[in-house]
Amino acid sequence: MAKKGGLGKGLNALFEENQAIETAPVHVRLSEIEPNKNQPRKNFDQDAIDDLAESIRQYGLLQPLVVRPIATGYQLVAGERRWRACRIAGLTEVPVTIRELTDAETAEIALVENLQREDLNPVEEAAGYQALMDEFSLTQEDVAERVGRSRSAVANAVRLLGLPKEILTMIESGKISAGHGRALLAFKNKDEQLKAARIASFGANVREIERLAKKTDVPTKVEKLTPPTTQPYFREVELALQERLGRPVKVSMKNGKGRLEIEFYNNDDLKNLALKFE
Repeated sequence: MAKKGGLGKGLNALFEENQAIETAPVHVRLSEIEPNKNQPRKNFDQDAIDDLAESIRQYGLLQPLVVRPIATGYQLVAGERRWRACRIAGLTEVPVTIRELTDAETAEIALVENLQREDLNPVEEAAGYQALMDEFSLTQEDVAERVGRSRSAVANAVRLLGLPKEILTMIESGKISAGHGRALLAFKNKDEQLKAARIASFGANVREIERLAKKTDVPTKVEKLTPPTTQPYFREVELALQERLGRPVKVSMKNGKGRLEIEFYNNDDLKNLALKFE
């Protein structure tokens, strides 16, 4: 899979930049490894992990886990999905690469690993940025530089955390997009945000929600709205474009018309996006 656009450093470069001391892969007991409690990814696809576990049973773990030494053994730095699959597969020992890393370096690498693999939903991504700022006294500019994003991209992501929990749950589950979430921030109170979020979940696009935010009253009835048409093919196209463009993409169909939504973060980002189509 191609690296996600904007994350140009890569994990290897991050390891080198952080002056991590790398050792050759060794085998350690799986019971000696504990997960990173600050892992930014909170939701894991259990079916995908089960499939990976079956592959590990047949072929073994092909890529070592990355860990750091701690007082009780080792802590995962990268590879929690593989670590979970190894436990299901019944492995007692696994190959690991041991690196000497600080708490800040561990948190940074865990976040970048997930961003590069597009494993985070928008809320997890925002929470990851916020955690770096809170725990290690970083600014948005600092975080942007560390993870290879623009400052505006980090700022727009973190803004989502100002939404009510109910709406964050809708974004996490994919009922509405991060773009919808940012549009909902313009409503004057939580009740109106929740009403508008429900309208968005019934198929209103981001522009419609933005226009709704400018009205005095938000309608309470949404029964007449037609839910968007969803097709497995749409999801496949979304994934292909996301990998190609390195940004969230949404394909939808409503009232016989299709819509393709591509996020961008500033003028330079839009210019770079346009160049991809030349």
